[in-house]
Amino acid sequence: MPISAHNPFKGRQYPGEVIVLCVRWYLRFKLSLRDLVEMMAERGLSIAHTTIMRWVQHYAPEFEKRWQRYARSVGRSWRVDETYVKIPSEWCYLYRAVDRAGRTVDFRLIARRDVAAAKAFFRQAVKGQQRAPQTITLDGCAASHRAVRELKADGSLPSDTKLRSSKYLNNLIEQDHRGVKQRIAVMLGFKGFRHAAITIAGIELMHRIRKGQFGLGHLDVQGRTAPAVWNAVPGA
Repeated sequence: MPISAHNPFKGRQYPGEVIVLCVRWYLRFKLSLRDLVEMMAERGLSIAHTTIMRWVQHYAPEFEKRWQRYARSVGRSWRVDETYVKIPSEWCYLYRAVDRAGRTVDFRLIARRDVAAAKAFFRQAVKGQQRAPQTITLDGCAASHRAVRELKADGSLPSDTKLRSSKYLNNLIEQDHRGVKQRIAVMLGFKGFRHAAITIAGIELMHRIRKGQFGLGHLDVQGRTAPAVWNAVPGA
């Protein structure tokens, strides 16, 4: 990858392609950091597992920011649910939403499960999508229902936003949790909340890429391999 004003790898000991490969594989596949060390060693590269961990923490947010420029809009019928994540010995909550087609709307890792947490998630999701949902489908969590009612009352959500509770319709997001939770489950644990939030954001990015939620037409990467696409996006 050529050095340029847009190159986030300037000054690094290893080429950008190596960093992208390690970060992408770690976030996408069920690999440990030491698995990646061994795989890179077979390619003649001696990389410490702590180095790869630092790459993930540094570059996952950068990759998310650069990919976000090509994000496609999602639908306005949202299915919202929260799942559990252990950090490192305490349970935290990962709020997530998908549209009716299963495309990721947004996510947020929060230490508590209450009205304030739900309101923070909805505000973030609306800001990220730059438009409010027409329909919000929830499970039976009273805090989330109250949060939506209060957001409608203060004008943060349109008054005509439809709120409904349906376990059947929310099966879609409960199934979608699996793609993220399965990757988290094989990790050896997070060092802290911030470490977890960054790593999960990277996993969510990979999840969205697999769903085809980014339009890369003008980058001329149609039919190219995953490494070629990933080398094109950060350097664009």
